[in-house]
This record gives sequence, C-alpha cells and structure tokens, in this order.
Amino acid sequence: MKRILVAEDNDSNYILMTYILRGHYEVVRAHDGQEAIDIVANGGIDLVLMDVKMPVMDGLEATSHLKETNPDLPIIALTANVFDSDRNAAIAAGCDDFLAKPVNCVQCLEIIANHLTPDE
Repeated sequence: MKRILVAEDNDSNYILMTYILRGHYEVVRAHDGQEAIDIVANGGIDLVLMDVKMPVMDGLEATSHLKETNPDLPIIALTANVFDSDRNAAIAAGCDDFLAKPVNCVQCLEIIANHLTPDE
C-alpha cells in the first residue's frame, strides 16, 4: 500500500484527511515542515500532502527543501488560501499540485491518483 505523509498541524484537518485516505493509502503524519523533512529522509513516503501554514517551518519552505533532495517526490499543497497568487507560490516552491481546503474527497483522491503509480 502506498504511504502518504500528511503534513498538517491542525488535528481536525488531519482527522479529515485520514478519513478520506483510509482504505486507499497508509497515512503518516508530520505536525510541521521540519518534521515532514525528517520523515521523508527516513524513506518510504510515496507522496506528501503539505499544509502551507504550519509552525516551525511552513509548507512552502519545507517543499523547497524536499524537492532539493527528492525531486521526483510528488508534493500536493493543502491550503485554505485559494487565490491565484497562493497557487503560484505553491507551484514556485516545488509543489506538483494544489488542493484547497475544505478538501473535496473525490477531487483529493483523483489528484493523488494522478501523481502515483498503482501498486503492483
């Protein structure tokens, strides 16, 4: 089963993401951007759902760091900010896609599937 890292500091948002992903993917949590970097460094992560606004290190800075060492790791930005400038900032930081909060279940699973190869 593919492993998805959900980098999310808000407990209720994390619970929602686990509800959406359960049965489809194994879910791992990071509470901030630095923790996300540390978890990815240990290996075994197939995709990252990255909250943009987090303590310690925000999601855009963490994405930039992750893409330096893991350029092929799909990273999808999660944010309540839905302006074009927010989307552009996420893409500029290295995010491969963008999901607006509140997350639509069907759209979330479709976007993730677009970035992962099926389990063999």
